Amino acid sequence: MQTDVRPESMARITNETLAKAFIDEQIEALRAQIGSSKVLLALSGGVDSSVTAAFLIKAIGKNLVCVHVNHGLLRKGEPEQVIKVFRDELGAELIYVDAVDRFLDKLAGVSEPEQKRHIIGKEFIEVFAEEAAKLDGIKFLAQGTIYPDILESKDGIKAHHNVGGLPPELNFELVEPIKLLYKDEVRIVGKALGLPDNMVYRQPFPGPGLGVRCTGAITRDRLEALRESDAILREEFAKNGLADKVWQFFTIVPDYRSTGIKDGKRSYEWPAVIRAVNTRDAVTATVPEIPFSLLQHITARITAEVPGINRVLFDLTPKPTGTIEWE
Repeated sequence: MQTDVRPESMARITNETLAKAFIDEQIEALRAQIGSSKVLLALSGGVDSSVTAAFLIKAIGKNLVCVHVNHGLLRKGEPEQVIKVFRDELGAELIYVDAVDRFLDKLAGVSEPEQKRHIIGKEFIEVFAEEAAKLDGIKFLAQGTIYPDILESKDGIKAHHNVGGLPPELNFELVEPIKLLYKDEVRIVGKALGLPDNMVYRQPFPGPGLGVRCTGAITRDRLEALRESDAILREEFAKNGLADKVWQFFTIVPDYRSTGIKDGKRSYEWPAVIRAVNTRDAVTATVPEIPFSLLQHITARITAEVPGINRVLFDLTPKPTGTIEWE
């Protein structure tokens, strides 16, 4: 069993040879831990859960059961994409759970960031417990925890839904094959496991999803404004050759309004904040230069096309002092 501390002797994984050595070691450890039991995996389609899935498919094959939970906090088009890639193209055993109302009802009126994270994490565990009860032989819960998650949780910077263990009433044992890896190492290992580039180099996405980007108490209309503004940002970065040059980019829609003018009338609507960062390991991050003309174009599109948004801001803060996510 791994500890939560990365050994000083563990070499940084920087190439395929080191990645394959790590994979061989982990496959052996996973088989020893799991045996002939079944594993339930929360498959968001993000880099971490995808690499975790690849590890487990290689180690235990059909004894992996993937569960994709649509909690209403995913980016535009993501539930459909996850189903297409994993079920239709990769042939994974995938259970789709529509839990949008369940999550958003629990989050209604909750504004404190850590409380939101804990509610989302707790609800995830309950969903998995319900799905596991429908299946025979589930003894393990796999999670895509990575090392920065552990470091930030230990330092009290923020709570992660997949750090801290499981409630004692559940009889799941955790399986976390990549929890001692930094994000750049996860990508190298994913390539060595044979995952396609569009999956390995996909932007990281937080476990609580858009729940930490729709700051304050989540409302469905503001959440939809966030989803639409984020889709416009991603489309424009892709069109302008920035999608492969900027490590992570997204929008945030805070829980406050400001006065504006739209269609010749006074408006009182939300701002959308653009966040774009470059980083190697997600522990520190810098803000790249984005052409001002592109920012103006994105601003024009978001304010014209997204109901409820009348301002667009650009976050210039590196990490530290700001974390990559706002909550």
